[in-house]
Amino acid sequence: MAMWNPWRGCRRVSEGCKFCYVHQGDQKRKMNTNEIVKLPQFDAPVKKVNGVYKIPAGRKVFVCFSSDFFIEEADDWRPACWQMIKERQDLQFIFLTKRIERFYEVIPDDWQTGYENVQIGCSVENQQQVEQRLAFFQTLPIKKKSVICQPLIEAVQLEEYLPGMAEVIVGGEYHKAARPLDYQWVLDIREQCIRQNVNFDFRQCGTNFIKDEKIYHLTYKQLTAQAKKADINWRAH
Repeated sequence: MAMWNPWRGCRRVSEGCKFCYVHQGDQKRKMNTNEIVKLPQFDAPVKKVNGVYKIPAGRKVFVCFSSDFFIEEADDWRPACWQMIKERQDLQFIFLTKRIERFYEVIPDDWQTGYENVQIGCSVENQQQVEQRLAFFQTLPIKKKSVICQPLIEAVQLEEYLPGMAEVIVGGEYHKAARPLDYQWVLDIREQCIRQNVNFDFRQCGTNFIKDEKIYHLTYKQLTAQAKKADINWRAH
């Protein structure tokens, strides 16, 4: 696994961004998250040492986890990123976005039915975004699609949009004032995935986690540990 952040900074666009970890981290470092800045590691996928790529072939590369790959301020930089992604066919690039509506504005001219080495995740946090984003996302020419329900802030019905999706990832919110995550919402999404034969991954609990009508206040370390302990991840057959 490798991380590639060609730029940093982002802007809140919907309810799921309220306690965004990028904004929270930047606030601690006294940085302005709303300023979108190109980073020195911009060309990381094609960097070489002694003629050999620094990122070895076969790696999964997680893209823009300090921003959004489709953010407007990066429109002038993104074409060069697509060129690097094309050059590194031996890598699998993965990114998620809350700006899926910009898809046709930002894909390269030769995209056609999608790049084999690109996986795109559409982030949804509530029923409103499920209906707005996933209805569009479902129609797009992308080789591998995933749905990211993190942070999940209410129960959602997304089953009708699951055909064609590779996976659904679910998680809660981390913040002292985090909106609660109800375990029943997680189980409901799991059942929707099973019915549609789509991979399901419970990634993390929330700081404020409800199970059997009782609320638990979890530490950062407990979020993923408790999700793993639940042992409810499911793989399509």
